[in-house]
Formats: sequence, structure tokens, C-alpha cells
Amino acid sequence: MSNQTKRIVIIGGGPAGYEAAHAGAKYGADITIIEDQDMGGSGVILDCVPSKSFIAGANIKTDLRRAEAMGLNEHIGKAELSFTALNERVQALAQRQSSDIRDRMGELGARVIDGRGYFPQDQQSQHFGGHKVVAVHNSDGHEEVLDADLVLIATGATPRILPGAQPDGERILTWQQVYALPEIPEHLIVVGSGVTGAEFVSAFAEMGVKVTMVASRDRILPHDDADAADVLETVLAERGVELEKNCRVESVTRTADGGVLVKTQDGREITGSHAIMSIGSVPNTKNLGLDNVGVETVKSGHIHVDRVSRTNIAGIYAAGDCSDLFPLASVAAMQGRIAMYHSLGEGVSPLRLKTVATAVFTRPEIAAVGYSQAEIENGDIAARTITMPLATNPRAKMRSLKHGFVKLFCRQTSGRIIGGVIVAPTASELILPIAVAVTNQLTVNQLADSFAVYPSLSGTITEAARRLVAHDDLE
Repeated sequence: MSNQTKRIVIIGGGPAGYEAAHAGAKYGADITIIEDQDMGGSGVILDCVPSKSFIAGANIKTDLRRAEAMGLNEHIGKAELSFTALNERVQALAQRQSSDIRDRMGELGARVIDGRGYFPQDQQSQHFGGHKVVAVHNSDGHEEVLDADLVLIATGATPRILPGAQPDGERILTWQQVYALPEIPEHLIVVGSGVTGAEFVSAFAEMGVKVTMVASRDRILPHDDADAADVLETVLAERGVELEKNCRVESVTRTADGGVLVKTQDGREITGSHAIMSIGSVPNTKNLGLDNVGVETVKSGHIHVDRVSRTNIAGIYAAGDCSDLFPLASVAAMQGRIAMYHSLGEGVSPLRLKTVATAVFTRPEIAAVGYSQAEIENGDIAARTITMPLATNPRAKMRSLKHGFVKLFCRQTSGRIIGGVIVAPTASELILPIAVAVTNQLTVNQLADSFAVYPSLSGTITEAARRLVAHDDLE
């Protein structure tokens, strides 16, 4: 990096923005962050942090129910969970995390402007070789023009709204409005069968709520491992969840008795007390003045970036859910760091999407990394595979776990690990050794020779590797 201090403006204070600020501060950059909600952005205030806190609270019910199978009082699983207290804790944790991030930005010397940012029309008048960004302060509407050598756009995304299902924050909700509900729903309808929808279905079902899930496809989690989705469907059915498949929602409206009515395009009508709309998100790229600087977007409105977070305009990067890569908080954070390192002249490895671990925080959790079984079955890559059920794992038996498995995929000849799937209560944690193996191109022999604690759920991972090695020896 040049000895001259770089002026960096980051529009958006979510995971991409604040991680980029961390990276840039290490090199003495002059950093200004513009955030219109609060530090942490939607990821901390409305999405990842509150949703996973909510799910963690709901999962207490699962543990209590399972405790009965271990000989504890037969009434312990019927303990009531205070919905109000849960939501209050969720919101408090989100605010605390936001405050911690703001404090950290202060320690780094980064300036935080509470407001929104955009590119003005007079970019041609610049004389310093960078870009101008206007920060509109929330407090008084004052507009401040900032000169930037580098700009990172990290404005995130917001829930997609169906024209015939306008959220009112009371009965018809986006997933961001759940935490303001004053009482637990009597009968919840979740529209959408993707990750977010599945997580809320699982959480509310664990709390004993009657739940109906409306899926536009023939199964839930259509973009995830099919076997994992089947396990989750089985578990949800055991919890009493009703699943309406192969139907697209036409409208969601309030009824005269205060409930909701969901109408589908094929004529089905589903009634309930509340509805959560979980039908994807749209990028927050409007009103940024992207046309004023010529930043290219794709049809969906996402900003097109390469694997080092560059847009088509020199000196302007984008990261997180507003970009067209991979809408995950962990990816957003990595994109932000990569953008800073690349823009400041540091050596950096482009983002490798096949090394990104994903997780669905249902109960059980589903986690995956690398190539998928569908890609292997389609012939996209040649691989050997193995699936080990958790039911044979001694730790799983101790914990009364009935559902779950570990899948491992490796190259046919070299044995290099190229992917895996885990379905288990702590799959989001257990996926790490497989992610490390994929990232560092380890072989099944190396994983098989690693020690796993006995007894532990992770023991099934090393056992799966040993089975693949044994298969190799038999050939």
C-alpha cells in the first residue's frame, strides 16, 4: 500500500461493511462508514443475530422434551416458554451486538455517520482520481460530500414483498417483524420453503405452535441436499407441521375474525392466525446513484462483482447481499475483507465459493460445503461418496438422537475431499473439519488418520473417512 493515507467510504455497516473497516484500519486507512439503521445493519439488527437467537431459545423446548427420554421428570418437556421474554431477549442481544460493533469502530478510529449514502451526478468534476459520495445525515437531513479514493457498497437486502400479500406487522409479517409480536401465534402459516422459512417453521413447531408451511416446489429446501431435506420433513411431520406442496401463493389477506387467509394459484385456501412471508429478498441498490458512476447491475438489481469484490468501475467495490455472489453473512464478511486487501494492494486469494460452508438452523441443523450430491449424480464431477447415519454413533445414542447423518465426498482417484453434508443438532459446528479439508485439499486418508474424541458426534466424520479409505483398499 502507498504511504499516502487512503480515504475509504463504506456505504453500509453490516457484516461486509464492518469487517472491511477492520481490514482497512490495519493499514492506516481513513475510514468513514455510512449506515442508515445502526451498526451491524440488517444482519445484526433484523436478520442473522435475532433469528439465530430466536431459534436458540426455541430449541430449549427440544432439549427439555428429549430430557424426558433420559429419565427426568415426565412433565419437564411441557414447561412453558415465555414468547414475550424470548423476543425481548432477542432484541436486547441484537442491540448489544450492534453497540459492541459501534464501539469497536470507535476503537479503530473509523467515523460512523448515521444516515444513507449515494453517488451524486457531478462525478465528472472530481479532480483527485477517486469518487464523491454524499452522506445524508439522519438527524437533520444535512448532506455532506465525501471524497473517497475507494468506495465499498455494502447495503444488504430487504425482504421481497408479494403484491397480494402486503405485510402489516401484526398478522401478515416479513421474517424481520417476528420479534415485535406481542403474543405467540395460534396457527402460523409460513409462505416459502427455503432456508429462512424452514428455520421459522422449525422454531415455532418446537414451541408447540400449529404450523402450516406453503411450498412452491415438491419438497422443502429445494436448493439443499435432498436427503437432508427429507430428514427435516420427517422431523417436522413428527412435530405436527402441515406441508402444502406444489402451490404458489396468490394473496395473503386479513379475515373478518382477525386471522389471515392464504390463497394459492391452484385454488387452495389456507386459514391461520398469522402468516410469515419468506419468499426471498431484493438488494438495496435503488437510490444509490449507481447510474451516476456507471456501476453495472444484473437483472435482479444486484451489483455485479468478481471474486475480489470489484465492480466494473475502478475504485468501487461491492460486498454482501447487495452483490450477485452468495447471500450469506460469512460470505459478506469475507467479501468485505477481500475488497479492502485487494484495493489496498495486498496479496489476496479470490473467493472460492466451493469452500463456503452453509447451514440451515433448523432442528436438526443441516450444514454443507463443497460439491453437492446432485452435482455428482448429474456427472458434473466424478466422486466417491459415503453416508453414515448418526443413529449408530454412541454419543448420538446417549443424547437420544434419532435423526441425522454424515455424508462425505472425495475424488475417485486422489481421494481428495471435495464436499460433505451433515444433519445433526450441531451441524453448523461439525461442518468445520470438512470445510477445512475442502479448503486445504486434504485427502480422506488424512482425515481418517485424525483423532476424534470418543465418544463424540465428530467421530462419525472420521469414521466416514475410514470407510472411504477402506473402499479404496478393496479396489
